[in-house]
Amino acid sequence: MDMTFRETLMVVVQFVIGSPNRKPAKPIAAEPLSPLYFQDVQQPKLTWFGHSAALLQLDGKTLLLDPMFGKAPSPFPQIGGKRFSGKLPFEIEQLPLIDAVLISHDHYDHLDYGSIVKLKDKVKRFFVPLGVGPHLKRWGVDPAKIEEHDWWDASEYEGLKLACTPARHFSGRSLTDRNATLWCSWVIQGQETKIFFSGDSGYGPHFKDIGDKYGPFDLTLMECGQYDERWAAIHMMPEETVQAHLDVSGKVLVPIHWGAFTLSLHDWTDPVERAIKAAKERNVAISTPKIGELVVIDAPVHPTAAWWR
Repeated sequence: MDMTFRETLMVVVQFVIGSPNRKPAKPIAAEPLSPLYFQDVQQPKLTWFGHSAALLQLDGKTLLLDPMFGKAPSPFPQIGGKRFSGKLPFEIEQLPLIDAVLISHDHYDHLDYGSIVKLKDKVKRFFVPLGVGPHLKRWGVDPAKIEEHDWWDASEYEGLKLACTPARHFSGRSLTDRNATLWCSWVIQGQETKIFFSGDSGYGPHFKDIGDKYGPFDLTLMECGQYDERWAAIHMMPEETVQAHLDVSGKVLVPIHWGAFTLSLHDWTDPVERAIKAAKERNVAISTPKIGELVVIDAPVHPTAAWWR
């Protein structure tokens, strides 16, 4: 976060010059949201929508994680460009009643005004880190639906156990509110299934702390993308993603924070390719679902197709 002026200028130049491999040559095909998702509501399952957005069903409850469903990850579409898949595999209006939305932090690629406005009347509860609640209130969310949490806060909701856990990142939606709100990761625990959602984070000892307190996890959604050695304190390199999964004692790793937008300088497929290589070297089970593909969490096998190649 503390780059010199020269380093900052170099990054700006590199972003402007661009690279043909920083985004797909043609739009990614997204799998239509499976109608099977809502037939057996007790079966734990997941659908990833690109970047960090995911739909999770656990013990009959439906949750959305960082539901950024907009076309661009910033108020200026030229920054980050448009979504690689062109469109999502569903319309927000098609979603059923959502028991809870979990937000990791207030950056535009995780907290999207347009998405929240469309979702707010079909969501029963919003769980957010400290300070994020006022964003939602300004956008018309009923304050009674909002719960703000600090790191290590634990709560129960509709039979699920939730814990707001640390991350190593930053926050802000303008030039004047840097770090005015908290950022976090989330632990989601059902009767028999436990999920870890990393949010955005650089690598650090907090992963081991989370694993010691709440692990092991049946599945981890672990940040893997938008990294660079110059900002490694706030975004993990793919090899660190695999190590963080091991630190929290995860069983199956699903890399997230890639496959939707260009927010860094690496090739768009670099995160998943490097994560797969590191996972094989560490004997880690890794799943790479297509955008919109159904993942049954307790199934003996999980999606592993290299659909991006």
